Amino acid sequence: MMATATLYIISTPIGNLEDITYRAVRILGEVDLIAAEDTRHSLKLLNHFGISKPLTSYFDHNQQLKGERILNALRQGKSVALISDAGTPCVSDPGYQLVRDAVAENIPVVPVPGACAAITALTASGLPTDNFTFAGFPPSRQGKRRTFLSAINALPGTLVLYEAPHRLIDTLNDIREVLGERQVIVARELTKMYEEFIRGSVSEVVATVSQGIVRGEVVILIAPGEAAADEAEPLESVLQRLMADSTLSIKDIAKQAAVISGVSRSEAYAEALRLKNNS
Repeated sequence: MMATATLYIISTPIGNLEDITYRAVRILGEVDLIAAEDTRHSLKLLNHFGISKPLTSYFDHNQQLKGERILNALRQGKSVALISDAGTPCVSDPGYQLVRDAVAENIPVVPVPGACAAITALTASGLPTDNFTFAGFPPSRQGKRRTFLSAINALPGTLVLYEAPHRLIDTLNDIREVLGERQVIVARELTKMYEEFIRGSVSEVVATVSQGIVRGEVVILIAPGEAAADEAEPLESVLQRLMADSTLSIKDIAKQAAVISGVSRSEAYAEALRLKNNS
């Protein structure tokens, strides 16, 4: 049964329309309003599944105005679905502000999971998946992009980025300059007819993508570097620093420490308990 005054965060396909879930189709057909990144694009998806519901746009440049209108609909007891052009809302789009504001007003927020380009690419990459960082889109200007890459260079685990096709080669060249000759994978046209994974060193991948025109949104995956392993902060030091914050639970502390130190969550949790008991 459809809940009133509920914000549903609904994942849509990133290419292949068969990747939408039964639950997503059902809820999109039941809500009072659908907030979409591009209403024209989303209308094609809705028409494909025979869904006819009021649509409103919600994107970077109108999020403040439309966000308030959507919240008003929720305050009036209406149910709203938030969708993006493709994949999971709130990942590299403005959806999180709407979720934050809804949570602040005690409006229920229900995720309806599905496709996500970053996770789709990661699972088929062949790179470590037990520890990874999704860093979104790098800055478009070279100076800021290199600063951004320097900041994530020492992070443990696999690095996952999004990039526009026309900036792909420039970004790969900066990755080689800042992070070194790591192994990378460029994943493009995911779940579509021309899906492609280009694997190799940065130089090898640059040579491959330079041979033609790259189309479609791109995911770049970067293998863990030796610098990340060498420069990772020791686990005990990280835990002691995080435990100084009394607002964090042991579970949250362990989760953050695992990412920073490059260890498993179970190891971080066990060590956090030991330190807490000793103190």
